[in-house]
Amino acid sequence: MQVLLSTTSFQDTPGAHHDVLESANFKLVRARGPLNEDEMLGLIEEHGGFDAFLNGDDDITAKVIDASLPRLQVIAKYGIGLDKIDVDYATAKKLPVLFTPGVNHTTVAEHCFGLMIASAKQFWWHMSGVKEGGWRRQTGRDLAGKTLGIIGLGRIGKEVIKRASAFDMNCIAFTRHWPEEFCAAHNVQRAKDHAEVIQASDFLSLHCALTDETRELINKDSIATMKDGSFIINTARGGVINEADVAEACKSGKLSAYAADVLDIEPMQAPHPFQEIDNIILTPHIGSRTHESVGRQAMRAVKNLINFLNKDSDYIQFNQID
Repeated sequence: MQVLLSTTSFQDTPGAHHDVLESANFKLVRARGPLNEDEMLGLIEEHGGFDAFLNGDDDITAKVIDASLPRLQVIAKYGIGLDKIDVDYATAKKLPVLFTPGVNHTTVAEHCFGLMIASAKQFWWHMSGVKEGGWRRQTGRDLAGKTLGIIGLGRIGKEVIKRASAFDMNCIAFTRHWPEEFCAAHNVQRAKDHAEVIQASDFLSLHCALTDETRELINKDSIATMKDGSFIINTARGGVINEADVAEACKSGKLSAYAADVLDIEPMQAPHPFQEIDNIILTPHIGSRTHESVGRQAMRAVKNLINFLNKDSDYIQFNQID
């Protein structure tokens, strides 16, 4: 079995997942993702195809899938975000897509709150000033008493709400499937739609999947309905916002800050509208990248792969194959 291993945090973080993968005796081809379509196609051609992908946020398009078949048996995603995989096309080709839910939600929620605090207290502006030998100061904002809006109440959104409760924040949310018991226990106000959350929020935190409905959900029109001086935190996907519109809102002061762990195209392609804007804080898609979380996620991904190929039922598949 020849497997393409392209996720970098899997490769870079020590742990037992390496031993489990090695014990399977696959022929491993290692690459440094995220890989674009041309890079994927080049590796497929160079190595004569693969039996499986153990991938991160690489572009697995219809063209990549076609080039990989009939040899490719499974796509084993290291992570939960599947927007870089053409899942519909994979399903049509009867190609299973595996993923790893339930392993990094607390980690991403912690990162989200780190970004929220950093933006409210203007950490980047203050820290860079001190390191430059200055002592410039601006007045920050409290989280307590503010309204936190959540779009998407999956595992991560719920964990953010738990932490918001400890900070005495008031929560309002919109999600496709309303978790009645959880929201009642945590006093979460139910919004009728995305727009109501966007308008009500002092801090808006994005936790939705990237779909046709949510692509560029945050744009100049929706930002115009937000409170002056509000904040946006994005640990979902870069494509949920219009980056140029958010940059302009931060420059104008309509938004106090934008803090994100994701970009529409990763890594950042310069020139980029976010460069040189002090009230935009960015991290390089590391929200789930801790030693603890990588170990859990990597082990689940590699077990998904091995068990699927060994016809063991202990794997998590996203798509339904008729």
